[in-house]
Amino acid sequence: MKGRVERAPFGAMPDGTSVERIVLRGDQGFEAAIIAYGASVQSLKVPDRAGHSDDIVLGHDGFDGYLARRQYFGATVGRFANRIAGARFAIDGTQVTLDANNGPNALHGGLEGFDRKLWRIESVVEQGEPAVVLTHVSADGECGYPGRLDVRVIYRLTGPMELSMTYEATTDRPTVVNMTNHTFFNLSGATSGQSILDHRLMVPADHFLAVDATAIPLPGPPASVEGTPFDFRQSTAIGARIRDNHEQVRLGRGYDHNYCLPAGDGVRLAARLEAPQTGRVLELLTDQPGLQFYSGNFLDGSTSGRGGRLYRQSDALCLEPHAWPDAPNRPDFPSARLDPGQVYRRTIVYRFTTAAS
Repeated sequence: MKGRVERAPFGAMPDGTSVERIVLRGDQGFEAAIIAYGASVQSLKVPDRAGHSDDIVLGHDGFDGYLARRQYFGATVGRFANRIAGARFAIDGTQVTLDANNGPNALHGGLEGFDRKLWRIESVVEQGEPAVVLTHVSADGECGYPGRLDVRVIYRLTGPMELSMTYEATTDRPTVVNMTNHTFFNLSGATSGQSILDHRLMVPADHFLAVDATAIPLPGPPASVEGTPFDFRQSTAIGARIRDNHEQVRLGRGYDHNYCLPAGDGVRLAARLEAPQTGRVLELLTDQPGLQFYSGNFLDGSTSGRGGRLYRQSDALCLEPHAWPDAPNRPDFPSARLDPGQVYRRTIVYRFTTAAS
């Protein structure tokens, strides 16, 4: 696969430190731009069925927008993506207290999570599969989490229209780790003015985690999707049932729930998303146990993004593969624990194709 890499300044931190932007270019107009701030996907250009490439992710044209307001656009999220109840958990009998930054809960790593850090660009690969490797050192006690955590994120073009992300981490003390990418997608184009409610979604999950009013999973086993608005086992328009009078839809103001993916080894299909108007198709593959589907419910028009557009509800959606929320407090959930000597390694793949009209 032919490809090339472009590396240039994108802005500066308040202390004057330069923030770089790395563009990974593939074939057929496919292009992924990564910024070192938050190790974030700043832009993702994908061709439609007519061969026209458009940016399909929310974000900002300049760096100031990322500093002005925290909205996780394209960001690497950690140490623990999603929520931890009461901003606390116990590990080996020791109580850990975290930043409470989402009501009583800890969300997406706390007040200064990985999305708020300037990552170091370790290397850039131009030959073969274009790639960039970013690193960050999270100090022991950062946002309350125990242990020094050494983290790497590798963005790589692994196909003509395929972006892969590999997350790696090691620790010097027992801790918890749960990383993901928080890209907001609109396969009709980020400045198209089209809603994502006509996008068709398939998630091969029989169960999801019902939540309380603070978005923490309820006690007990996962809930069946059967007969609910949460059943996406067959490709279904996102808007088809988003206004159904269902308690969980009301609590989330739409979809904002973790799907319990089928157990399996290695990277496997976790979601398929299609925009009928443009024909763009996203297949999301991962080795993570859960997938958070968020339908952009809290985009409220208060943020001006790419092209000067105001981002509003249903302008985009997120598909975030990660561990199940509140896993550190739920021994019945897949574990998010990491011990010294172990390597945390998780993968997310965005594979794009086009469908005929």
